[in-house]
Amino acid sequence: MEHIPLGRSDLVVSRVCLGTMTFGERQVDERTAFAILDRALERGVDFVDTAEMYPVPPSAERYGDTERMLGRWFAQRPGARASVVLATKVSGAARAYHWIRDGKADPDPDDFVAACDASLRRLGTDVIDLYQVHWPVRHVPMFGGMYFEPSRLRPCMGVLAQLEALQRLVRAGKVRYVGVSNETPWGVAEFVHLADAHALPRIVSVQNNYSLLSRVVDNGLDEVLHHAGVSLLAYSPLAFGLLTGKYDARGLDDPARPGRLAIYDSMRQQRWGRPESLAAARRYNALARAHGLTPLQLALAFCHHNWRVASTVVGVTSVAQLDENLDAWDTALPPELTAEVDRIRWEIRDPAQ
Repeated sequence: MEHIPLGRSDLVVSRVCLGTMTFGERQVDERTAFAILDRALERGVDFVDTAEMYPVPPSAERYGDTERMLGRWFAQRPGARASVVLATKVSGAARAYHWIRDGKADPDPDDFVAACDASLRRLGTDVIDLYQVHWPVRHVPMFGGMYFEPSRLRPCMGVLAQLEALQRLVRAGKVRYVGVSNETPWGVAEFVHLADAHALPRIVSVQNNYSLLSRVVDNGLDEVLHHAGVSLLAYSPLAFGLLTGKYDARGLDDPARPGRLAIYDSMRQQRWGRPESLAAARRYNALARAHGLTPLQLALAFCHHNWRVASTVVGVTSVAQLDENLDAWDTALPPELTAEVDRIRWEIRDPAQ
């Protein structure tokens, strides 16, 4: 497995990152999660990403359970913590998640510090290698939203205050590097600009949705990342299973091949459940098969060997699934296939943005 520095830092990570948002939900119990983690390390994947709000779908009952599970894995595997680049996230505006900060809508700097302390306790570690703001505190169109609406702006903790709070964590030795997630081009540029102007911790990465069905990163954020020296961590490269082909024949309700979109109604109500997303996935999946590839191979190779992507975040529910994902690393896409991918995107754009 190849490794790469994140941003302008000395934090070196595997080009595939193990996402853990399924750990603790009904698809992945603790025994299975531990087996997946063990296998990931065995195959050279030493970058693990989690969040205070995991598992997903989020709930008050299971809030923080994924971090607790990782903490138990570290405790039972002497030396594992030193072998892993550990990333987690603090939640932005609480949105509908009333259990975060006891229903407080927006965080303040002390909330960032308290959230980090709680994550450290759950993870059973003294330091977090990459601490990310999970989604913007301010209003932005995200998680399927289309348009920025100035009328929805309200007073909240600004970017400078967030960086100052993150600096407290870095100075205290609780966090090594900082990043953001689900950010916009303006947001990334503002985090970088203010960090440089005020000698505050510079973000090294942004973790955003990026796949064949959602390439909005290519519409300007990629230019910002290139010039700012910020790395992209691409999550949902398989578009919640749409780009594996398992939904092609019978749609999301196929009882023979249930996936997260079939099990969790809340997931279907998001961008992945749009009819346009499934229709687009079927086109890309058919293109893969026409070129002698599996849909999964095409989707992951598109991310793995894309100049924009530093590390691809993969989420799995079994060791076999992990192996299938990692085996796709060696898949090369010929120029003519890449050109066909771009032609399809020109027609349908980004249905799961």
